[in-house]
Amino acid sequence: MGLTVSTIMQLPVMKSCEVKTGKHLLEQKPIEWVSVIELPVENFVRKNEFVLSTGIGCEDNPNLLESFVQDVIQSGASVLGFATGRYIYNIPDRILKKANQNDLIIIDVPWEVRFTDIWQSVMDKITEVKQKERQKVEDARQELINCVLKDKGLEDIAHTLYKHIKIPVAITDSEKRWRALKFFNKDILESYSLEVQESHLQSIPLSDIKFQEHPLYYHMKEYKFYKDRFFQLQILNNHKVQGYIVFQPSDNKELTWSVMNVLEHALTACALYFVKENAIELTEIRLKDNFVLNLAKNKMKVDHQLLTKAHLLRYDLNLPYVCIVGDIRHKDLGSDKHDTLDNPYHSSLRSFNYYIQKEITYAGQLFERKTMTTFEKGEVILYLQVEDPSYHDVANQFLDTIERRLSQLLSDIDISWGIALQKESTYPFYESYEKAKTALEIGLQDDDPGNRTFYSDTRINRLLMAISQEENIHEIVKDTLKPLLEYDKKRQTDLIFTFKTYNKYKGNVSQTARELNLHRQSLLHRLRKIESLTHLSLIDADDSFLLELSVRLWMLNKIK
Repeated sequence: MGLTVSTIMQLPVMKSCEVKTGKHLLEQKPIEWVSVIELPVENFVRKNEFVLSTGIGCEDNPNLLESFVQDVIQSGASVLGFATGRYIYNIPDRILKKANQNDLIIIDVPWEVRFTDIWQSVMDKITEVKQKERQKVEDARQELINCVLKDKGLEDIAHTLYKHIKIPVAITDSEKRWRALKFFNKDILESYSLEVQESHLQSIPLSDIKFQEHPLYYHMKEYKFYKDRFFQLQILNNHKVQGYIVFQPSDNKELTWSVMNVLEHALTACALYFVKENAIELTEIRLKDNFVLNLAKNKMKVDHQLLTKAHLLRYDLNLPYVCIVGDIRHKDLGSDKHDTLDNPYHSSLRSFNYYIQKEITYAGQLFERKTMTTFEKGEVILYLQVEDPSYHDVANQFLDTIERRLSQLLSDIDISWGIALQKESTYPFYESYEKAKTALEIGLQDDDPGNRTFYSDTRINRLLMAISQEENIHEIVKDTLKPLLEYDKKRQTDLIFTFKTYNKYKGNVSQTARELNLHRQSLLHRLRKIESLTHLSLIDADDSFLLELSVRLWMLNKIK
């Protein structure tokens, strides 16, 4: 509590002084300053002060003396010492009664005792106590910083903080999930957490706190949970909230200046800890990103060296995986999305990729399956642990979970997926990625964004790819589609897409017109134009097959 009246009364200079009122308050009343004052009091006396007075001017006027005492009481002073024997010989009973009623300690100081001696002795004691308090705060600061420097955790910081302030305390992360606590009510913490929907927790105006002039005062928030009250301080780093310190004093009187200073040092220690933790996490994420990216993009044999490296990153390459490649597109930006997304070195922590990574991790935990994820320029590469017979269902359920949760967080993006099962080979991760990437690209050409394409379902497209390598085939496609391409470019039309839609609905003109939002006659005009430009009949099976084959090969060539 600091310096009390009881300690002051034990000083040699106070040996001849007599306590007239408030003897039961000697251990409770603090002393923070000492002053000598006569009438008028006005605002020259502050709270917790030791006031000395001769009572000059009041010797023949008891009412004026009582008014003087009343002003001292209102100022919040702890002690009023009257020098008796010159102007005041006896302190009137009604003044002593008033002092008792208002918890003011009155001391009878013999006239022979000099005020300067009292002032000097009390100030020396105040200085001594303050030095001890400063040393205690410095010891606390050093212990708290050492918790970080010596690689100790938040539990050690909370323990050290409680040791110095003796107030129940807890430390949470930025989402208010508790990371460490010391005698803090867990029911309050559960209500304090953002995860709790129905809560009896409410923010209230700050109570009357003794040290309102302390810098931390304006950063504190007070909460009420049923009848309990507690305070919150933000742990900040570069103006970003890293977490919170919450503490629950039994009485606001516990929040002394030294306690506030220790709390300030605890905030610094926690901020340093979170910076260190974030740096470690960022380094680990970058290592994992680069490892999975190299696994997908480079031909790497699964040998002892690669398995050991994977093990250090907590990956198990001996498990069976399916490779899933996702193309992230902003609905308003379309194919230009790559300019708006994060670069691969920070992708797992920021923007869209941060939330996608978070949902992949959540889904992996939900389905109890291992995952390996990385990002590169608007593309997410995911290896999902799955067994061969069930990989279609597992992959679909896994992606359903991700997309259902992302639809609420990122409603302005579409993700198309390519999926390929890993097969036994020399470079299993590289080859499964290449297959998933091929499936994705085929799906993007055949369907709207947001589709899923399994590599096993692209056999006809892959067959066409093989055929397209022949030079003669290339010439046939070119000769067949050149008139349509030139017409589309010149007239800003899309006859090829018209034919694709017409072929999709097996020649049904009404369905095709509805799909293209065209009048029936306008569609028939387009179909006749296709026939006239290509010299092929859409009702002739061979001609229609040739045109469909040419269009498919042309689109596959665009993919390549």
